[in-house]
Amino acid sequence: MAHPSREISLSDFQRLIKEMYYEKDVARGIDGTFMWLMEEVGELAAALREDSQENRREEFADVLAWLATIANVAGVDLSEAIAEKYGSGCPGCGQFVCSCPDEGKP
Repeated sequence: MAHPSREISLSDFQRLIKEMYYEKDVARGIDGTFMWLMEEVGELAAALREDSQENRREEFADVLAWLATIANVAGVDLSEAIAEKYGSGCPGCGQFVCSCPDEGKP
């Protein structure tokens, strides 16, 4: 399998997914797209338990693609959402190295 020679930012990836699939994704809607995302999460779970590193990489990529897809359909900019929630540190304790108790989120 060939590997890309450049890195793709999250913004670029979300835009790429939108260019490739947006019309189909909007027609499927949020509920249908969410079900595909959940199917891919299940495939990732199976790959983490028993498959090769190559398959794990593919499943991680698929999960990110479907997450970007549903974000596009819902009108959410993932880079903006991440920056708002995590850009100043842990949402729980506010530190860049989380000091939240282990029994709670995050």
